[in-house]
Amino acid sequence: MNHSTHHAGGTGTSWRMAAQATLHCLTGCAIGEVLGMVVGTALGLSTWSTVVLAIVLAFVFGYGLTMRGVLLAGVDVRTALKVALAADTISITVMEILDNAVIVVVPGAMEAGLTSGLFWASLAFALVVAFVLTVPINRWLISRGRGHAVVHQYHHRPAPDGSAS
Repeated sequence: MNHSTHHAGGTGTSWRMAAQATLHCLTGCAIGEVLGMVVGTALGLSTWSTVVLAIVLAFVFGYGLTMRGVLLAGVDVRTALKVALAADTISITVMEILDNAVIVVVPGAMEAGLTSGLFWASLAFALVVAFVLTVPINRWLISRGRGHAVVHQYHHRPAPDGSAS
């Protein structure tokens, strides 16, 4: 299958590619999500303040990881930001809705505290749920040339110093 079929044809988009794109997005989201939950819980913020902090940080880290890869390909910051917004906004939004909904509905999870197994197990479970339910969405987006597909053109592109990104 050629590159254009892979991204534009719909049927050529593999579940593996969708899972990899989702895992990439989840990495940034998870860093921000965990950091937000830890900081919010440690500071004794309300459930909703902690959730908002976690969501903001998830977007910051999610976009940041994508931008890092695009910037390494020699693209300017403004273009890298546009690419990250186009590539990750839907995926991060879906993951944040799912993982925060899960952790908020698990009885006692938000009040459990950082030393509680319930807190960490709930957070891990929430991230797994977000990953599993976002993979099909990312597959659909990639098959239409959206989502991670807009980043793909920057993979393996020579950086300004001549090295491959």
